[in-house]
Amino acid sequence: QVQLVESGGGLVQAGGSLRLSCAASGRTFSLYAMGWFRQAPGKEREFVVAISWSGSSTYYADSVKGRFTISRDNAKNTLYLQMNSLKPEDTAVYYCAAHVSSTEYVKTEGYEYDYWGQGTQVTVSS
Repeated sequence: QVQLVESGGGLVQAGGSLRLSCAASGRTFSLYAMGWFRQAPGKEREFVVAISWSGSSTYYADSVKGRFTISRDNAKNTLYLQMNSLKPEDTAVYYCAAHVSSTEYVKTEGYEYDYWGQGTQVTVSS
């Protein structure tokens, strides 16, 4: 199995940027497709973006398309989420998640992911 640890969250003003990281340990990182999800207070967890094991395929939620960029460095066992033009509605706990995959197909439902990090708080002030 794989262990995931997120970092990089914090408080930022609207319009600002943050870069989240998700460090993986355990099994070979490139075995896994990865995703970012978020959960705001009082709301259900929602899909943000996913990336295939190779990084060749990505899929973004409409709410973040054009503002967020997912990437991965398999040599460093790390997943990234570059968040630009942040809005107050982006405030949430952000989670990275993993599932074993050997295809370029990316998944967008939380139940399809097997491993989760503990989350990192992102707060965007207006």
